[in-house]
Amino acid sequence: MLYNLYETQRSLMEPFAEMAQTAAKFYSNPLSPFSQTVFAQRMSAGYELLHRLGKDYEKPEFGIHTVEVDGVPVAVMEQTEIDKPFCQLRRFKRFSDDLATLNKTKQQPVVLVVAPLSGHYATLLRDTVRTLLQGHKVFVTDWKNARLVPLQDGSFHLDDYVNYVQEFIRHIQATHGNCHVMSVCQPTVPVLAAVSLMAGRGEQTPLSMVMMGGPIDARRSPTAVNNLATQRSFEWFENNVIYRVPDNFPGAGRRVYPGFLQHTGFVAMNPDRHAKSHWDYFKDLMKGDDASAEAHRKFYDEYNAVLDMDADYYLETIRTVFQDYSLVHGTWDVRNPEGQVERVQPQTIRDTALLTIEGELDDISGSGQTRAAHDLCTGIAAKDRQHYEVKGAGHYGIFSGRRWRELVYPQVRSFILAHQPAPAAKGRTGAAASAQALSDAASALPVVTANAAPRAKRTPREA
Repeated sequence: MLYNLYETQRSLMEPFAEMAQTAAKFYSNPLSPFSQTVFAQRMSAGYELLHRLGKDYEKPEFGIHTVEVDGVPVAVMEQTEIDKPFCQLRRFKRFSDDLATLNKTKQQPVVLVVAPLSGHYATLLRDTVRTLLQGHKVFVTDWKNARLVPLQDGSFHLDDYVNYVQEFIRHIQATHGNCHVMSVCQPTVPVLAAVSLMAGRGEQTPLSMVMMGGPIDARRSPTAVNNLATQRSFEWFENNVIYRVPDNFPGAGRRVYPGFLQHTGFVAMNPDRHAKSHWDYFKDLMKGDDASAEAHRKFYDEYNAVLDMDADYYLETIRTVFQDYSLVHGTWDVRNPEGQVERVQPQTIRDTALLTIEGELDDISGSGQTRAAHDLCTGIAAKDRQHYEVKGAGHYGIFSGRRWRELVYPQVRSFILAHQPAPAAKGRTGAAASAQALSDAASALPVVTANAAPRAKRTPREA
């Protein structure tokens, strides 16, 4: 019933939001006589704010069309490698007409970025992907909105998430030899499970795992998110936050944790901060500060765009990760696509290096929660394990923004290169020594790149 009420309210608000946008243009367009009135700028700002508060936010685009590889512009095109009922594996393929740059990109490491399925779309990692593309081949898990998945496509469980990750890793291994895996926030747990199961079967595992701000052990430094999960019973979540998708969506009748409820929870964690942000936006519009106003729009276009999660997946995550702590207790069993149940044993991982990253001020995944992976992955040699705490960074700062680009990414890049096999090429010497040097210098933040070779006019090629 609540979901239907919300959809009714949204439908009623939509025309008023559009009218507010039209009114804002009436008062801001220099060709409009309304823009010449005394309070025109104030009226325009007020209507613009009303439009932003009342509009519906659709899934944003990644919008990454070009990146620079050592100073040379390279074209980027999104491709769908695998299309599953609840997720697409996307590849960001780079093209260049510069032969030297093309050869360089072909030798760069392959990274699978596992985006969180916890309310926001994978586009929240846009800055992560754009930065990685400077020195890596990048694949991303693009999770689908559960309300758009028809009932006949079945349900989605936490076990399915783990199986999806394994399938994506195998696909990349089959096409590129091997890969590195980066998980941000929530997927650190299923990614660790996926690699553990692969190691337990004797399969080839990724060269490295980079785990950022995730609840490997949610008992450590519990945050408001952890406290909510422990203070409420499993039945409370099932009875109070799970609703069926209304009839006007392809997934009509599917049980989900609705995106609008998640968004309410996000805002409730820092209501004063969001209120101040919107007030500052109004003042920026009044002052004509277009740069600050546009920065606000970009942030909230992403922040306000949320997706529904399948109820089975959400409830199982609550129980497994935040209530039973099954991973750290060694009691987590995962059902594979063949119906067999397998125990998750991180200690079986031996050939995959591990880098954990935490933000000093993270209020989503508390201090030590991600670092706990080192206590579980005892089979990985000490020289292949590393932890990095980002001073002054909150949750989003470890994968987006200035601290990600200037502090975190150099660490990630050095770690990945240190565990990337040297390419087999004629005349290449000292590759092992170079890799060891990168490993030894992992704590050095600046990364020096070679000068780009002169560009030649050639037909665009792909990497």
